[in-house]
Amino acid sequence: MSKLVLIRHGQSQWNLSNQFTGWEDVDLSDKGVEEAKEAGKLVKKAGLEFDYAYTSVLTRAIKTLHYALEESDQLWVPETKTWRLNERHYGRLQGLNKKETAEKYGDEQVHIWRRSYDTLPPLLSADDEGSAVNDRRYKDLDPNLIPGGENLKVTLERVMPLWADEIAPKLLDGKNVIIAAHGNSLRALSKYIERISDDDIMDLEMKTGEPVVYEFNDKLEVQNKTKLDK
Repeated sequence: MSKLVLIRHGQSQWNLSNQFTGWEDVDLSDKGVEEAKEAGKLVKKAGLEFDYAYTSVLTRAIKTLHYALEESDQLWVPETKTWRLNERHYGRLQGLNKKETAEKYGDEQVHIWRRSYDTLPPLLSADDEGSAVNDRRYKDLDPNLIPGGENLKVTLERVMPLWADEIAPKLLDGKNVIIAAHGNSLRALSKYIERISDDDIMDLEMKTGEPVVYEFNDKLEVQNKTKLDK
């Protein structure tokens, strides 16, 4: 059976300061580095070996992948970085403190922005400071593909071409894949893989630095799901 391992990046500096992060390129905290290393140790302990590795183009996910692969003696595994695995874009909320935003707009509204499957946050325009349109890492993308804000539904729509074109074929070929990415891009993938409903996906939590292992049969049906811990 082929295996897919998903790892949400270790705690970031903005996780620590309780800020909306999204596409902002924030580094890991000291705790996040240790979480990423521990993920690699758990992978090694479980005897998991990979043929391919994927991550986003954001530092916190890239470093998490590298720490995890290094600790499991697999830093040589071929790696692909892609914007399709970026965190959900939080629009104008990016950089704001979550507690202060809840005090301003109300807990219920902020909960809807954070957890609703199809409600968009306040959007950034291409001319706004902080827009990804002017970020060099996206210079080869059609500007129409660069979001000003996303919900989980939109995030899933941009992740799916990567799944269909690259990840699923590798799994069907019996290869093992590791993905280090973000809470919402991985929640989107999990929604599709597990066929989770639009309502139930709101309750799915992914801990920072916790490897989640899926095992598939030759029809790409999930046979087992395991979370690795100490």
